[in-house]
Amino acid sequence: MFAVLDPNDDVELNYGKDSTVSVVIQLLLFVDDRPSSQETVEQVRSYLKNSETGYLTRLQVIEIRQQPHLLEHFRLLTIPALIKIAPEPRHTLAGGSLVKQVEKWYPRWLQAIQEAENPSGEFLEELQTVGYSAELIRLADEIFRLKQEKKELIEQLRFKDQVMEMLAHDLRSPLSAVSMAVETLELAHQDPYQERIAQIEGQLFKQTHHQLRIMNRLITDILQASKHLNGQLSLRWSRLSLPSLCEEIIYQCQDQIAQKFQTLESEIPQDLPPVYADTELIRQVIINLVENAIKYTPNQGKINLCVLHRTNQKIQVTISDTGPGIPQEKQELIFEGHFRLQRDQALEGYGLGLSLCRNIIRAHYGQIWVDSVLGHGSYFHFTLPVYQ
Repeated sequence: MFAVLDPNDDVELNYGKDSTVSVVIQLLLFVDDRPSSQETVEQVRSYLKNSETGYLTRLQVIEIRQQPHLLEHFRLLTIPALIKIAPEPRHTLAGGSLVKQVEKWYPRWLQAIQEAENPSGEFLEELQTVGYSAELIRLADEIFRLKQEKKELIEQLRFKDQVMEMLAHDLRSPLSAVSMAVETLELAHQDPYQERIAQIEGQLFKQTHHQLRIMNRLITDILQASKHLNGQLSLRWSRLSLPSLCEEIIYQCQDQIAQKFQTLESEIPQDLPPVYADTELIRQVIINLVENAIKYTPNQGKINLCVLHRTNQKIQVTISDTGPGIPQEKQELIFEGHFRLQRDQALEGYGLGLSLCRNIIRAHYGQIWVDSVLGHGSYFHFTLPVYQ
């Protein structure tokens, strides 16, 4: 017999007319939003339904987008994954060949149960164990949601207070610079030497463009951070070619690189498989990391953008620089909202960029981290799921 449990279903089970059932096999199937996930679910369900056993198999499908904390609870590194939580011992199957693994191990589980099955009089105890496990998962999920809501409310209040202070301070500087540039242009037109006027205008136009870009970046960071804090970071999933996107971004950043006489090298294989992602959000992540590399790399320094087919399920993107590096004890903190290194206090920005990058990559079921040594630059890495 076979049963599929919806996360909202009652924990009690319907055992039908078969009174010979003495053990309940409880399975948790973890999936994500990729197109191949639903196919995996249907294949596992079909196999279990067609398996003739004297036991009730109970399958609960869990979407990690709705219950991400369960990944950490069960220490899962790869999706899809299937866990046999009852009867003991627990057994985890994971990876791209999940259905084949189920076909291999399910008969072994049945054999182990037959060899160690409890007398039928202890059937109620087995049911209570299964029901207890499901209830624990439900309660853990509820506690997690309440904690997240509390945390988000506190972050929203703190963020709004900080934004008011930062807007008054940070936007004043670029606005003053633009105002001075306009005044200088007015004075320059009173100069009788036309050649000198053209030279001054060229310099001021560059300065004005730079200051306006700073203001646009500040406002973009604030708006994106506000959307995330209000739960509005919605993803538009699509098939994305990273080589094409990276080439667009490299071309877009050429002027900034030229101003500092830097070199940007790329290692992007053209035969990379597509990834499953929101194109505009991933664009924002790569631009943010590349612009940070440009900002912290000194004049005539080197920047590298590398894309690697890391595993069958993951693509890794790495942006490295030859800047000052990041202290070991600060390498995790830089991804926290509003955290800034002491060296950055005089630079434009709210310290929101890396926090946004982490939120976006986590929403894609990926990871983001930094490797850095003081005086030897930094390597920022993130992963994305392959389109399947």
